[in-house]
This record gives sequence, structure tokens and C-alpha cells, in this order.
Amino acid sequence: MMQPGSDSPPASAARRIAHLDMDAFYASVELLRYPHLRGQPVVIGGRSTHAPVQDKDGNWHYTRMRDYVGRGVVTTSTYEARALGVFSAMGTMKAARLAPDAILLPADFDAYRHYSGLFKRAVAVIAPDIEDRGIDEIYLDLSSHTEDSVTLARMLKQAVTQATGLTCSVGIAPNKLLAKICSELDKPDGITVLTHADLPTRIWPMSVRKINGIGPKAAEKLAALGIETIAQLAAYDAQALLQHFGRSYGDWLHRAAHGIDDRPVVTYSEPKSISRETTFERDLHARQDRAALSDILIRLCERLGADLERKGYVSRTIGIKLRFSDFHIVTRDISLDAPVQTPAEILHAARECLKRVPLDQRMRLLGVRASALCHPDQLEQMPQRYVQGDLFDGE
Repeated sequence: MMQPGSDSPPASAARRIAHLDMDAFYASVELLRYPHLRGQPVVIGGRSTHAPVQDKDGNWHYTRMRDYVGRGVVTTSTYEARALGVFSAMGTMKAARLAPDAILLPADFDAYRHYSGLFKRAVAVIAPDIEDRGIDEIYLDLSSHTEDSVTLARMLKQAVTQATGLTCSVGIAPNKLLAKICSELDKPDGITVLTHADLPTRIWPMSVRKINGIGPKAAEKLAALGIETIAQLAAYDAQALLQHFGRSYGDWLHRAAHGIDDRPVVTYSEPKSISRETTFERDLHARQDRAALSDILIRLCERLGADLERKGYVSRTIGIKLRFSDFHIVTRDISLDAPVQTPAEILHAARECLKRVPLDQRMRLLGVRASALCHPDQLEQMPQRYVQGDLFDGE
């Protein structure tokens, strides 16, 4: 039945892998707080956005998109706002032109992390083999379960709703690649179950961009070869793909188009780094806006330190990231004799990095990163020797 290629389904076809994706997660969390906004176009984002205010008569007052001025980006949006063309990572000013009457709410990442923990713990009771892919999505290995796939999906969705009041979409397939695709097919609040036999009717007619791992540049190069759908990619000569894309990526493209993916569900992995960054509402200069930049740097280090403490890590390498007004990005890092975790220690190291960067241009972004992570119980007690100061001063 599988034509355009001769590849047959691998032994992994017996596996059942689920991809669980929360529906418009950030926006849905906000609607728990403001349920009267359900059914309306709502956008989350805008760093200077004011939270809604309720007056003494019980009337709510919101920031509308048309009132926004700044350079922030959309974090997410409700499905009603998406119908107007507003999507995540879009510039907020552009979104305001598309949906001027939409309501703009500030992001509350502490709340999102709280609900993320709730839904993951609820799912783990049913299916403990979980690969955490971010704040709002996970993979699950359901191969050992005796229940049928639809029953399992309903159990997972019910557990998520009972724990959070939110909905999710679940895709179940023989592997992670197909599960990721099919969780998007019936959003929101959907269940999709696919097998390799469904590739010709459900997967091959789709755009190649639906395959996680094919980005804009690869899609553009594929289009130049006359390949726009997954079916066309599956039918394309495998050796020609190797010539155009190299052995590794070309082979992956061929296998992905035929729904072949043997990656396991990785239930645990050590993070390589943890970072915090912020984009400014206006370009800031290291000299003229010294006090503002110092405050921003301190807050970033405080948040990064809290992240490290919450996740149980210390860091031997601290780095900074700067994006200047011309969009040029500069990074610097410093390896430390003793690992650090506290905000003051991170701040001292970050300032050392900043001293190695010519700060003669205006900046639009500042970030701080902790890498070379390890657990404190593997090390001797860390010295507490760093204190807060000015943007450039270490003491």
C-alpha cells in the first residue's frame, strides 16, 4: 500500500508513542483567571502590558492591542486571535495591526510553570515513561499498556483536565516523529491515532514543513527541487537527497518522509545550560542607561539563580548574551574555579564577561546563561564571595 517509496515499516511499528500538547497553553492559563474572556481574541505578550483592572462596579478594564506601543513579541494567542492572523513570535506591533480590538494580557511565567508541573504529574500517574519537551508538551511511551490507544488518550486528557482545568491534544503513533505531527491534526482538545498504513492518506498530502526538523531554509531548498509535500519527498530519489543535503540530513529526510523514526522516549536527561534573557522596550546604552541596565542584569541573575536552585544545579560557566541595535549578537563566558548558584555569584561572573565586550553601541537584548551544570552534592561546599554592585563593578 505504501507507494511512493519501497521502505517498509520498521520493527518499531509495534511501539505506541504519544505526543501530548497543551492547547494554547499560556492563553488557556490566563483564561482560568479571566474566564469571561473565553471566546474572545486574546494575545499574551508585551513586556510593558498592564494587567487587567476591575473597578468598584465590577467592570474590567483591559489593554487593547491598538493601544500597545513597543517592540515586544507575541508569546501566544487564543484560537480566536489566531483566526485573525496573530501567532506566537510575531511582533506585537504587527499583531496590533491585524487585531486592534484584541485584548492584550501580560505573560505570567510563574503561573505557566505551576500548571506545567500539575499536568505532568497527573499524566505520570497513568504513563510514567515521559520525555519532557518543554513547558507545554511531552512524549510518552505507551507500548507496555494493555488499553487501546483511544482509551489511553481519553484517560490522559481526563487526568490533565481534572488536574488543571485545561485541555490538551494527544497524538498516538508508532514513533515520536509521527506522534508529533498527528497531535496537531485535531487541535484543540483532539485525539488522533495513526499507524504506518495511514501515511498515504493522512501524512503524505501535508507540507514538508509539518515534519519537525524541516525549517524554512530546508523547505526553500526542497521547493527549488519541486518538493513541497511529504509525498513528493517520499517519492524523491534517496541518493539525490544525499547529494543535495549531505549524507546525514539527506538520509534523515528520506526516512522521515516514510514515517521512520527509531528514537526512544528519553525519560531523563541532564540540561546543558539554563538561561534568562530579556528584550528591551527601547534600545539602551551602557553609559546613558547604566542604572536601568544594572537593574535588569540583577533581576536576570536573580531569576537564573532561582532556576538553578529550584532544579538543583550549580554552574561552572557563566555567560552573557548581547544583541545590539543593529541585531549583531555578542556572547562571552567565563569558566570559574568554584561552581556558583546564588544570584550574587552569577552577577559577579556576568560582570566579568561584560568587561570583555565593547559597549559603545545601543543594546536591545541582554541575557545571562549558566552552563557546565552539575549537582551540589558532587562538590565541596561553594565559597560565598560575590556581592552586588554596579553594572561593571564586581565588588
